[in-house]
Amino acid sequence: MNTQDDAMKTVLITGTSSGIGLATAVAAAQAGMRVVATMRDTAKAGPLRRAAVEAGVADRVEVLHLDVVDPASVASCVAAAVDRYGRLDAVVNNAGAGRVGTIETSGIDEVRATMEVNFFGVVEVTRATLPHLRASRGRLITVTSVGGVVGQPFNEAYCAAKFAVEGFMESLAPVAATVGVDVTVVEPGAVASEFVANAAPDLPALLNAAGPYAPALQAYIDRTMKSFGAAQTADAAAAPILDALTTEKPVFRVQTSDWAREFAGTKLTDLDGSAVQSLTDTWVR
Repeated sequence: MNTQDDAMKTVLITGTSSGIGLATAVAAAQAGMRVVATMRDTAKAGPLRRAAVEAGVADRVEVLHLDVVDPASVASCVAAAVDRYGRLDAVVNNAGAGRVGTIETSGIDEVRATMEVNFFGVVEVTRATLPHLRASRGRLITVTSVGGVVGQPFNEAYCAAKFAVEGFMESLAPVAATVGVDVTVVEPGAVASEFVANAAPDLPALLNAAGPYAPALQAYIDRTMKSFGAAQTADAAAAPILDALTTEKPVFRVQTSDWAREFAGTKLTDLDGSAVQSLTDTWVR
């Protein structure tokens, strides 16, 4: 790729303070792209800046504030990026927040908050950037999750949001294609990142509040902790995102590991739901 300033492609990535977003930002810059790396709290940009310096791409990574649940923040950030660089060639919706709990004991407010970040935030960034992606005939890539394909115990709100994102993007994809925009969803499985800790920061309190669901929750936590012992690295999960950014013709749905492909495949061939229910039932017993 020609890396002369006027030939650089510009990609805006949300949620780049850690994990997959940080790894994707650095990888995209290494691939010769100009990266607008956004995050809700720019005081947390230190790890990204250090990683960019170590990779020799600090001059290609600009950190901007963007809070996906604040439409004014989204509009301001997109306007600033386009004003500075003149175009957007790609957008990676990566910002998200986990939520562990079940509806009877966690309540509706937590569900609404989870939907705001993981679904409506994606919708708002997509709405704000589509005019610029139309102009560049660019790419819209959204990091969902295998939890957007397979519903998982104690992840009702999170999976509901990710299911919604998958439905939104699957419906948008053929429409966006008519104006030259490619749409892709990327489905990671277990990834070793701060996202995991943020999903349930206080496990003792969570268990204490679980009431009659505490035994099932403890079983789920035990199983999940073991699975994250073999979690994919953020760099490995970012590789398919970079491929979707650079390949000649990206596909719509991509999983980031063999495990994620097998897990998602269980659902996609499970017409009556029995295979998924048999699988996830073992997680809470």
